[in-house]
Amino acid sequence: MAISWELACERLDRAAAMMNDTEPVSVEGPIHIGIDLGTADVVLMAVDGEGEPVAVFLEWTEVVRDGVVVDFVGACDVVRKFVAMAEERLGIEITEASTSFPPGTDARLSTNILETAGLDVTYVEDEPSCVASLLELDKAAVVDIGGGTTGTAIVKDGEIVFSDDEPTGGKHITLTIAGHYDVDLEKAEEYKRKAEEYRILPIAKPTLERVSDIVASHMKGYEVESILLSGGTCCLPGIETIFEKELKLPVHLPSQPLMLTPLSIASLALR
Repeated sequence: MAISWELACERLDRAAAMMNDTEPVSVEGPIHIGIDLGTADVVLMAVDGEGEPVAVFLEWTEVVRDGVVVDFVGACDVVRKFVAMAEERLGIEITEASTSFPPGTDARLSTNILETAGLDVTYVEDEPSCVASLLELDKAAVVDIGGGTTGTAIVKDGEIVFSDDEPTGGKHITLTIAGHYDVDLEKAEEYKRKAEEYRILPIAKPTLERVSDIVASHMKGYEVESILLSGGTCCLPGIETIFEKELKLPVHLPSQPLMLTPLSIASLALR
């Protein structure tokens, strides 16, 4: 059940507004759970039978780095905690969920965590392909820029014809910020989340230009007329201007970049 870009952005705004809200709500019909295990954060999103977000929980924590789970026990604990919070908010028992993984890595990177946390995995797909499955797309590239990697999916006539991933992402920008301001990585992450105050875009530009080179190489040989950005790194204000300049294509940035992949994962069951 693909949806328009406009409807996706409306749902993303609603998801962001309810983030970490534990207030009980009444939802009729089926509820589908998506869990996004990222380099910098873990997100659980629940959607109803129409694909509308009904619960969202996020915690900043490093689970995956360069295609390897660096805190398996911690990741399982966060998933269990979020499931319990979602159960309390929604008044249901949650026994299954969908998830994703970086293209080119083993899907068990994510599925093992969910299964150890006591969940049955219903659907699993690579991150940019999840986004591509959610939206009505043709001749487009979905670019998911996470903490450690950049994944690209090429879509033609609603079908994914290419998907790949390379190790450049938000963590590389954090390293550059740390060097520029001579601070540790934790402080650099704080600066990145206050990007306009610390003029992060010019500092991040060389890394983003490298990411654009990766995307250009992924698009080579395919007819691409537009680019859609997703992933937490895309929260950096002005990021789309760099990609438009480098790739010479229209670039669409969602209203809540951090929420697009979790929404897409939760919606996999609605296809």
